Amino acid sequence: MWDERFDTSEYIYGTEPNDFLISVASKIPQGKILCLAEGEGRNGTYLASLGYEVVAVDQSSVGLAKAQKLAQEKQVAIATIHNDLADFVIEPQTWDGIISIFCHLPSDLRAKVYGQAVMGLKPNGVFILEAFAPKQLQYNTGGPKNIDMLPAITTLQQELVGLQWEITMDIERELLEGRFHAGKAAVIQLFGRK
Repeated sequence: MWDERFDTSEYIYGTEPNDFLISVASKIPQGKILCLAEGEGRNGTYLASLGYEVVAVDQSSVGLAKAQKLAQEKQVAIATIHNDLADFVIEPQTWDGIISIFCHLPSDLRAKVYGQAVMGLKPNGVFILEAFAPKQLQYNTGGPKNIDMLPAITTLQQELVGLQWEITMDIERELLEGRFHAGKAAVIQLFGRK
């Protein structure tokens, strides 16, 4: 599905980084960043432009090819790994930051991935998340239509146990991220530090 969706010259979620990520980028320790389900590369490319060593993982080789193209256009380098998150192993104590921007997974896989993410952070490392909230089902502005992939903020905090929360927001905001994330949306924003 994702190869098909990304198979266009258009960057379907745009080329600009996520607004929430921009707002917290200065709080990320310098070093290695892992971007989960990075798709076409807008967030990883942005972080690379700030001097971070970025590794982007995604199940779509088409999306990752576009991510590399975007990085070249912005004159930065990112590493890409073509892998499904069901099979990807987050190495413990490796990352200064892990980014999960609209990475929607079934609950059993999400719990596994986020558990590994907490273990994967170095001390003082940060986890940054923006995702659609359960209320997003009322809107036609993006995201999965399956409630299992739209966890409540309390569920996410349980799955990410071990982090100290600096930002926990359950809000409605306007999205302007390409044609698939456009308009009023219900989102969760989290910033946690290990």
